[in-house]
Amino acid sequence: MLDPAPFLDLLKSEFESREEVSQPLYKKLQRGIRKAVEEGLINEKDALPSERDLAASLGVSRITVRRAVTGLAESGLLTQKRGAGTFVSPRVEQLLSRLTGFTEDMAKRGMKSDITWLDRSVGTASPHEAEMLNLQTGAKVSRLYRIRSAEGVAMCLEYACLPNNLLPDPNKVDRSLYDYLGKHAGRPVRAKQKIRAELFDMEHAHLLGVQTGSACLYIERQSFLADGTAAEFVRSHYRGDSYDFLAELHL
Repeated sequence: MLDPAPFLDLLKSEFESREEVSQPLYKKLQRGIRKAVEEGLINEKDALPSERDLAASLGVSRITVRRAVTGLAESGLLTQKRGAGTFVSPRVEQLLSRLTGFTEDMAKRGMKSDITWLDRSVGTASPHEAEMLNLQTGAKVSRLYRIRSAEGVAMCLEYACLPNNLLPDPNKVDRSLYDYLGKHAGRPVRAKQKIRAELFDMEHAHLLGVQTGSACLYIERQSFLADGTAAEFVRSHYRGDSYDFLAELHL
């Protein structure tokens, strides 16, 4: 639970700082809130004080507070929930050494996951999809395109393409693709993936509710069944402000 005293003290110190003297007050407030999150003075699921309380405590207008908070929400640091308040957005850490699905990852963290479906369809594989799935030109594939959310916050866009014989009807996938495959065609046991830093374009930023040009982690993954059959080709765009990927290294 948020202890307001040290949180407010830090914000006041940002206003009194001699650095960036000419900087607008809302920018100083944003910098202070970011620093409070980085230093652990306010944590995930902690609600910020109301606009009225922050304005009164800091001696600024509610318009200044609203502009600061709205900007941080648009950047992904904060989440505004109607009727509940403003919270620090959840941040997720995922190990790169384990092949797990998003739904499974969130469940292990005690976080509620959700899906917004953008596409579930069958079509002809593109040349790149056919190459990644070791298919013949003109082969049929099933496609899944969805927004993955945790605790009500959109975290990533995920596009998955599978051989149609492994997933004849993509509309039968409700929440977890890996759960479905485990019960029917077999779940992938091995994967190769590459990660690179990008900036969200306008379309992807709009779907995730973040600013165009904000940080993105782009991942391409090939997954394989136990017999070596290519089972899945995935392209994912993760919010850079909400996701960390961890790799454990050994000598």
